Amino acid sequence: MAFVMHEIKPFKIRDIEINPPLVLSPMAGVTDISFRRLLKQRGGIGLTVSEFISVEGLTRSNPKSKRQMRFYENERPFAVQIFGAQPERMRIAAEMAEEIGADILDVNCGCPAPKVVKHGGGSGLLKDHPRLEEILKGIKKAITIPMTVKIRAGFYDHTINAIDTAKLAEACGAEHIALHGRTREQGYRGLANWDLVKQIKETVRVPVSGSGDVTTIEQGFARFRETGCDGVLIGRGAMANPWIFRQIEDTMHGREPFQPTLEDKRAVLLEYFEMLREDMREIAAIGRMKQLAGQFTRGLHGGALFRTALYHSHSVEEILDRISEYFETISAGRQYFGEAGKPVEIIEAPVLDSCEVSAVAS
Repeated sequence: MAFVMHEIKPFKIRDIEINPPLVLSPMAGVTDISFRRLLKQRGGIGLTVSEFISVEGLTRSNPKSKRQMRFYENERPFAVQIFGAQPERMRIAAEMAEEIGADILDVNCGCPAPKVVKHGGGSGLLKDHPRLEEILKGIKKAITIPMTVKIRAGFYDHTINAIDTAKLAEACGAEHIALHGRTREQGYRGLANWDLVKQIKETVRVPVSGSGDVTTIEQGFARFRETGCDGVLIGRGAMANPWIFRQIEDTMHGREPFQPTLEDKRAVLLEYFEMLREDMREIAAIGRMKQLAGQFTRGLHGGALFRTALYHSHSVEEILDRISEYFETISAGRQYFGEAGKPVEIIEAPVLDSCEVSAVAS
């Protein structure tokens, strides 16, 4: 790992140090204030980003949109990510993000969700560079904090224009560019094209980070090594393994990567559930808990049966009982058979998209 010590180092977005150079990627319906707090406490995150927030909601005083901008001081540096297609509303929303104390304003040019794209926002901006230019120039004039962008490879598979988009963003004053190497047409199918990250890094002068398919320590290092990128974003990989950032940072510094015990995993689920219950109504907290548990318990012995038992739970007490039963059983080396040992039809968690998360039935 000699490469690690010499090549992977913190980078700066203007004067804001991203250390370590690892970013918790924004995921709608996931990276709210509770999830970011949970992950930040595990360690290894250099930058947290809000869920992507609708400028239509923000500029029309939608309470949900305003709640999505909340953050804890110990999250800093913290970026607010906004999406939309109307230049004036994007500008106003950017000003609002600066007013609430965000360190960075990030513009989403990558979300492939139809409900976002049909109004010209998200990855819809990739095929409307004049509109994107107007939006970015308007935001740049309106705020003093750094403006960054998150983009995709292109809109269609046959129109890969990420390099042109990156050059446009830099010319408009963007101070960091993050690329998810899939097209809008791909959605989340196939593999992310990290070679495009390398090409953008070789083309622009601002810091460049890559996103897509990083779920292990080895994959994280491979992306740094192959592309020369400044940072790596991790989203869905962090739902499955909340310690992935710490593990990569440990390895960067020549330490043995932290390996969570069963007790650590149980404690994380309980801690997250407590945070959710502090922050939202009980029924919403239960839904979010099922969503994370569905990703987090993949690969654990009896994990599918445990997920099914959780999905059948409808109260705080039931959730807590299922967690205790499961971890006590597998800690004792016994086989877990699900709810009271009853045979059940296994319900699997949906694979989550980072900007249009499937709701888990409660």
